[in-house]
Amino acid sequence: MDVDKMSDSDDDVPRLSAETMAALQEFYKSQELTEASDVQSGISENWNLSQFWYTDATAEALAKETLRAAGSTGRIACVSCPSLYKKLQQLKPATCTTVLLEFDKRFSVYKDFVFYDFNTPLELANLQKNTFEVVVADPPYLSEECLSKTAQTVRFLSSGKVILCTGAVMEDLAADLLGVTMCSFVPSHARNLANVFRCFTNFDTHYLNQGNS
Repeated sequence: MDVDKMSDSDDDVPRLSAETMAALQEFYKSQELTEASDVQSGISENWNLSQFWYTDATAEALAKETLRAAGSTGRIACVSCPSLYKKLQQLKPATCTTVLLEFDKRFSVYKDFVFYDFNTPLELANLQKNTFEVVVADPPYLSEECLSKTAQTVRFLSSGKVILCTGAVMEDLAADLLGVTMCSFVPSHARNLANVFRCFTNFDTHYLNQGNS
């Protein structure tokens, strides 16, 4: 083997500039952080738990309305709606408190996670009664039992304002249990659902285009 020729050919290999190398390293670091965040957040839906994530547009609209209603120093409880909780973490001011009540223990990576089973609606760790300016709930199942038990949780936690996301067929029961009315805003999911899904509130909204006078 001709050592000199091998060395010459090595010199012909294209080399990246220092700036390009730095940009690549930054890109790979960003990708690693994103992947780690996705794993930590447990973002993949578990259909066995009846999980269906909101689209980003729906999560953002709900998050903005929730933050508007809670105020900059308000307390927000997210009951069985982890994709909304994740969006709130991106948008909320540091002075705003959020808590996630969720059955799926993958979300225990969040410091504000509280294990929640709608079958035992008032087993809420150390959460105090009527201490949340806004409670947002998305019961996992379209059944009278599930909504009724989730409503017990909502009434216990709420100091006034409620946002409920559930099937349109639950409208009358939702009104009876929580005094909410249907908004014109129609939530959407990353995976289309067979059931018509709607949003209900008991207060005047801005981002959800609803007046409950």
